[in-house]
Amino acid sequence: MTDAPFRPFETALDEGAALAILRDATAGADDGELFLERKRSEAIVLDDGRIKTASYDASEGFGLRAVRGEVAGYAHSTEISEKALRRASETARIAVGDGGGTLAPSPKGTNTRLYGDADPMLDATFAGKLDLLKEIDAYARALDPRVVQVSATLAAGLQEVEILRPEGLRLADIRPMARLNVSVIVEQNGRREQGGTGGGGRFGLARLMERSHWQPMVAEALRIALVNLDAVPAPAGVMDVVLGPGWPGILLHEAIGHGLEGDFNRKQTSAFAGLMGSRIAAPGVTVLDDGTIPDRRGSISVDDEGTPSGKNVLIEDGILVGYMQDRQNARLMGVAPTGNGRRESFAHIPMPRMTNTYMLAGQDDPAAILADLKDGIYAVGFGGGQVDITNGKFVFSCTEAYRVQNGKVGAPVKGATLIGDGATALKAIRAIGNDLALDPGIGNCGKAGQWVPVGVGQPTLLIGGLTVGGSAA
Repeated sequence: MTDAPFRPFETALDEGAALAILRDATAGADDGELFLERKRSEAIVLDDGRIKTASYDASEGFGLRAVRGEVAGYAHSTEISEKALRRASETARIAVGDGGGTLAPSPKGTNTRLYGDADPMLDATFAGKLDLLKEIDAYARALDPRVVQVSATLAAGLQEVEILRPEGLRLADIRPMARLNVSVIVEQNGRREQGGTGGGGRFGLARLMERSHWQPMVAEALRIALVNLDAVPAPAGVMDVVLGPGWPGILLHEAIGHGLEGDFNRKQTSAFAGLMGSRIAAPGVTVLDDGTIPDRRGSISVDDEGTPSGKNVLIEDGILVGYMQDRQNARLMGVAPTGNGRRESFAHIPMPRMTNTYMLAGQDDPAAILADLKDGIYAVGFGGGQVDITNGKFVFSCTEAYRVQNGKVGAPVKGATLIGDGATALKAIRAIGNDLALDPGIGNCGKAGQWVPVGVGQPTLLIGGLTVGGSAA
């Protein structure tokens, strides 16, 4: 493992030659850039007292893009050299054709740093990381004799990025990431149930390895597993639902967030297309996408086109006021980029993506919200879900939920799914808690085959009339 800095213009490319090749590829284009990346990551998984996997991955390469109108030419290579760059230029140049475009203004530079640049993998030795995972396993088993299996994953990585623009602007970003996940399986009277939790962000592993951090995580995973031991089959039907704060914001992210990305709206494939300035949510609903929160999993000092990340208001007091934009879609829609041009790696083209998407707090007391729920579900944990961007219809499975009747939280329920559509759900929000929370740092977002880290958040919400798919007979 090396901690030498990534300096492609000193070790592999002459900057002047690279700039000349890039300018040739983008002559007559509307936009383009050379994106260089080095990424290193490791993951260690302990399962049932044994190390299941221990992996280390390293990659580096470049992607060269030329954009003309709605067309983008893109070529990438794992070989960072002038020869490879010239070949890529020939491919990307095809999209420009005879040219005629005017190069879009370059991003504005920023000195803002939202996270450190130290390699999180160097915070501990390999042996020290193994010892931590074994200690987690022993601690979980000692908490409750019903624990029969423990899984724990410690993962970290460092992404180093250089971006060269045709006008000569050069930007760089170094992005650390660390994460710890814990899963516990308990057994009682022949019944087995699972509980899990995790968290992390753009910081070193040292923070996650502190007992004051991981011991509460283990206790929380155990708590969820024990709750599920007592779960009864979920009811089915149309009912009011209270969503807890924090991670349940993943429903907001999927059912609403993707529909507010610029490309879907420019192409008129979003359920929210053409509704700018219209009421799309209940009064009091304000939703932001904010990539500027220090150390958060979804934060980026600059996006993958070099635009500084922003704190962008999408919905203000129920009114649609903004979309998330990369440079291409912003130009085609006649608006400014918002710092949401993201890509999975040098091998992927950028597109509008979320960073940290959350709803602002309201004025309602969370306890009063639950007390007002006559017959419904209180959902505080979510697993997988599916969303159709064109109509906003979603299906989400609950990993922790409770039946509520006459304002009293009753038995936990198992097998509950929430079914609805984003546009309707936004307008059916009846109460907004004063307890905004962000998720613990576990979000990943998929779009067009690309995965990027994201964050979500929300306060306690009461949504009227969602369809609950249950397992009760």
